[in-house]
Amino acid sequence: MDIKGFTSAISQIATEKEIPQEKVVDIIEQAVATAYKKEYREKGEVVKAKIDAKTGEAHFWLVKTVVDENTAVFSDEDGETEEEQEVEEGKVRYNPKRHMTLEEAKKIKKDVKTGEEIETPLEVKESFGRIAAQTAKQVILQKIKETERELIFAEYKEKEGDVLSGIVQRIEGRNVLMDIGKILGVLHKEEQIPGESYRPGQRYKVYVLSVEESSKGPNVVLSRAFPKLVSKLFELEVPEIAAETVEIKSIAREPGSRTKIAVYSEEEGVDPVGTAVGQRGTRVGAIISELGGEKIDIVEYLEKPEDFIRNALSPAKISDVEIKDGRAVVTVPDDQLSLAIGKEGQNVRLAAKLTGWRIDVKAIGKEKIEETAEVNDVDKKETEKNKETQDGEKELSKNEENKEDSRKEKNSTEKETEEKNLEENSKKEKED
Repeated sequence: MDIKGFTSAISQIATEKEIPQEKVVDIIEQAVATAYKKEYREKGEVVKAKIDAKTGEAHFWLVKTVVDENTAVFSDEDGETEEEQEVEEGKVRYNPKRHMTLEEAKKIKKDVKTGEEIETPLEVKESFGRIAAQTAKQVILQKIKETERELIFAEYKEKEGDVLSGIVQRIEGRNVLMDIGKILGVLHKEEQIPGESYRPGQRYKVYVLSVEESSKGPNVVLSRAFPKLVSKLFELEVPEIAAETVEIKSIAREPGSRTKIAVYSEEEGVDPVGTAVGQRGTRVGAIISELGGEKIDIVEYLEKPEDFIRNALSPAKISDVEIKDGRAVVTVPDDQLSLAIGKEGQNVRLAAKLTGWRIDVKAIGKEKIEETAEVNDVDKKETEKNKETQDGEKELSKNEENKEDSRKEKNSTEKETEEKNLEENSKKEKED
């Protein structure tokens, strides 16, 4: 086996897999040391190799660990594994192939201490048999695969809690597998937005919920329903939030339906709500579009609980907020009660999550409403009474007029009758 050519070939493979050069060299050294021991040394020995990455020149050492004679357990049989070496806590089964007593070690190095390693140079070998070369190849392939997994795990572990862009690769049962770069992440059913459909090739923003190691490699769990997805989208869309000029204090979400988010700024002249909304709603509109039309209420965070609760219950108009017995009692006008509670209690439920207070909503008391009604009734009765009096007076005046007309008519009739009688008497006298 040509070490120089071997090193060059493996370095090229590792570069394609984006493995650091020092990792590549370490893998090759372990593989070459294994091949050297297989070909030239005895089983149970520890061989170390060192390779110059530039020249490909290799050096080998036999490594032995220094043990104290007083704590070592000596036996006629040589232990072959670490398990066989450990006989009890604080003691090691002595194996001459891999151990050296403190007395022997001091002949080589005077200031040596227990636990240190003594390296003895071995003859340099550059060619190995078929079996040794095959062993080295297996070691390299295994180590490269392990290293690749470790690097991917470390890379995505750092992205835990971030938002990535993923492409739907395939759907397995209720789970959606998404391409997020070097590996596939899984979007479980409970982490999907209710009612949202997924088709291969679609691109979505996803929240990296957790990254765990498994026998098949890193297991990345994604989410579209987690509340922090919304806050992370605001960080990407609103530069002032990313720069911490505007701070997201709290967030409450019911995925696919509605989200409430509280923003705050200590900077003078900065409107946190207006900043998050954007000119003509462009910023929040982009996030709503990404979430499939989910409604987003942006409210201003205030230090005083009463004021914060008042804001959190928007768009309802609040008459009064009273904090007592660890809860907030909110009073609203009667026509604002349903708006404050929301459909199926959603508005007050989200407001409670957003503020951290238990909220009770009630309309203006019945006593006040009844009192107002009674006053209105009295006014109405008084008005009706006045009207009746006025109508009575008008009727009385009319009756008097009718009586006067009747009297005049009667007098006129009586006068006509009297005149007629006089005329008839005068006529009769003339005839006689």
